Amino acid sequence: MAKKISLLSLFLIPTIVGCMTAAEHQASLPSTQEQEMTVGVVQREIRVGMSGADVAQALGSPNIVTKDSAGKETWVYDKIASEVSYSKDAGGTGLIINLFGGYGREAGAVSSTQKTLTVIIKYDSKGLVESFSYHASKF
Repeated sequence: MAKKISLLSLFLIPTIVGCMTAAEHQASLPSTQEQEMTVGVVQREIRVGMSGADVAQALGSPNIVTKDSAGKETWVYDKIASEVSYSKDAGGTGLIINLFGGYGREAGAVSSTQKTLTVIIKYDSKGLVESFSYHASKF
């Protein structure tokens, strides 16, 4: 009897354990686990009067750096993120039960999201943050 149960569990356990939702697949993506620049990070970390070194430590290197005729720098962070997650659920009653008329099914879903974040930081002539603005979109 114990041999039948262990043989049956050999076929059923992989079927039950292998099911994940699209949200679980998305949470396991490496890009979501890395540090992300979000509006919340900008609002929490960036302050008027802070140095460029502090901004670089908080947000990393900017994408674009410009300097006007008065010697004031502007740093632009332009981030675009695309994430596509796919979840597939396939199941059935297993090999042994399928021999006696079991069933099988398969279902899936695809989710696609794109996000943009543009942060513009203007420095004064001393190299301190004079002002900053941001624009975020998600579609």
